[in-house]
Amino acid sequence: MQTSVVAFILAGGEGRRLFPLTAERSKPSVPFGGRYRIIDFVLSNIVNSGFYSMYILVQYKSQSLIQHIQENWNQVSVSGNQFITVVPPQMLKGNDWFLGTSDAVFQNVNLLKTHNPTHVVIFGSDHIYRMDVAQMLDFHIQNNAKVTVAARPVPLSEASAFGVIKTKADGRIERFEEKPKNPSPMPDDPTKAYASMGNYIFNIETLFEALADSQKKNEYDFGGYILPSLVNKEPLYAYDFSLNKIPGMKPHEEKAYWRDVGTIDAYWKAHVDLLGAEPLFDLHNYQWPIHPSLSRLPSAKINGGTIINSTITDGVIIDYATIKNSIIRSGVIIEEGSEINDCIIFEDCHIKADCKLNHVIIDKNNVIKEGTRLGFDNVNDRYKLHIDECGIGIIPKHKIKYS
Repeated sequence: MQTSVVAFILAGGEGRRLFPLTAERSKPSVPFGGRYRIIDFVLSNIVNSGFYSMYILVQYKSQSLIQHIQENWNQVSVSGNQFITVVPPQMLKGNDWFLGTSDAVFQNVNLLKTHNPTHVVIFGSDHIYRMDVAQMLDFHIQNNAKVTVAARPVPLSEASAFGVIKTKADGRIERFEEKPKNPSPMPDDPTKAYASMGNYIFNIETLFEALADSQKKNEYDFGGYILPSLVNKEPLYAYDFSLNKIPGMKPHEEKAYWRDVGTIDAYWKAHVDLLGAEPLFDLHNYQWPIHPSLSRLPSAKINGGTIINSTITDGVIIDYATIKNSIIRSGVIIEEGSEINDCIIFEDCHIKADCKLNHVIIDKNNVIKEGTRLGFDNVNDRYKLHIDECGIGIIPKHKIKYS
């Protein structure tokens, strides 16, 4: 039987812990790196894996994400079996928005019936990583699995923070453990445990039956109900993400790199992983590219200054400023005498002369007036910035207090 695949990307996340970056956009739409949004990583993985039929299920504050997909990903849509389509809640089954991950898919089973694929890939959109999904599908088919769950080995001492998967030696799942105090170790490594990545492959018939059952039980989540309910009924397998091979990986990169950037602290640290001569996650991989936002801006223009260990994107103008350990997104202007240290500056910001910015995130379309000092005194900064619990200061999008 010929294999056919449709992918559902769950992109409705509200992202409360990323506030204020999510004040006007959903979590998958939050900018990341020099030219990306968080969702670009999962979309790139699926396209690079050779799968081109994708539905993106959106919900909270979705306009920014919808616009991003329309402007940057519509070039994939070249035939009836090659498309990336954004699907807001259609409320075909009632008046409710998506009540959970499985309910989001259930409310759109009509889309699956239209294509009638053999397999359905259901992935989240909140993580930074590279993955060849075709290798996971091969594992799924070779083991005659009905459901396969992507699993990431984590140190046993850290596993209590995750949903843990207990497996047999061949990878067949025996039990799901939700943030257990005493997590079950991997069968071949007692120092590690399998953490669920929230990425699944289903046989189509198994998915339809499981969704119907979950609706009868008023259960709306894959991890909370559907997967545990199938363990003793169907062959479920864990796919070891650490075995996934990506072409173009460099020796200095972290093997099986994966980050949940759901907090400001994690978001910040993942950006640090992009920097340096030997970054843990190297975006310069032309064999497995992360497809960025399309840009019509000119190249960056640097009139003079000092730039150390930083990413400078299209349309940036730097006029005799100092920039260290920072990521500067497109269209930013940094005037003479300003010093930017350990910062993430979003699109179209204007940093005027003689500013000193340290360890802050500045969201889009802000103008920082001449001589401003930010990031040196958390007590005083609280009157000017949103200070996250990790200590990083953030200027929200379109804030005009400093202009």
